Amino acid sequence: MKNKVIISCAVTGSAHTPTMSDALPVTPAEISAQAIDAAKAGAAILHLHARVPEDGRPTGDPDIYARFLPVIRQATDAVVNITTGGSATMALSDRLAAARRFRPEMCSLNMGSLNFAFFPAARRIDTWKHAWERDYVVNSDDYIFRNTFRDIATILETLDEAGTRFEHECYDVGHLYNLAHFVDRGLVKPPFFVQMIFGILGGIGPDLDNLLFMKRTADRLFGETNYRWSVLAAGRHQMAFLTQAALLGGHVRVGLEDSLFIERGQLAVSNAQQVEKIVRILAEMGLEPATPAEARQMLALKGGDRVEF
Repeated sequence: MKNKVIISCAVTGSAHTPTMSDALPVTPAEISAQAIDAAKAGAAILHLHARVPEDGRPTGDPDIYARFLPVIRQATDAVVNITTGGSATMALSDRLAAARRFRPEMCSLNMGSLNFAFFPAARRIDTWKHAWERDYVVNSDDYIFRNTFRDIATILETLDEAGTRFEHECYDVGHLYNLAHFVDRGLVKPPFFVQMIFGILGGIGPDLDNLLFMKRTADRLFGETNYRWSVLAAGRHQMAFLTQAALLGGHVRVGLEDSLFIERGQLAVSNAQQVEKIVRILAEMGLEPATPAEARQMLALKGGDRVEF
């Protein structure tokens, strides 16, 4: 699988709001349709959040997840990755509720607390579609995205019996050391999947030197054979940074959670459009998208037949 690259697609997330893009999926029907199309375009992993259908607010309500998870599973073999991050405004119990109920193959897991801010986006918007949006975005200058050692251990221990593995989201170098701590405790076992995140206000910046440093640090902490690594970059940095990661042998993540754009000044029309673009970029380098079966093999996942949705 030397030339195979796992493409993850983060379909909706929790930071962007409906006013920012008409393409952002909000309802269960929109989320399932865009997820299925992203899988058809080449995404092996679908990273999923839920939204309140009426106004697009982030939610951890398992009953809303239940309206799109089975639809996605019936239409595609892609790995479903349910967030345990939810949003910075949710309690841990809300963030864990869907994963507890549906026992997915994979969940995201934030490996440390950080200031998670997107308030500068409010300066570009005069009129909001929904009443909740403005305050949610503006007040992110005061959000601490809480992921304490106890929180992380709770998520790992809660989902261990379900056989769920994780996309370990590392927003800074210290988060790699936090992951090493849990490896030392035996709560995380190889092969594990490290998602290195660049360009979030509050996390490490989207500079090539930072990517190289994060990769060297991970190699030193974990050994090159014990983990797989992937990169996401926020906003305008998305495609250029993913290209650099792929050149270095990494896997990649796209999606409207991470960037609403397809190129400078042009909003993406769908998640699938971003997947199609990174597939073209990979092809120019002689690389191919990994299939869901290949991703499962690389990440030692339990299989789509052992989930509860």
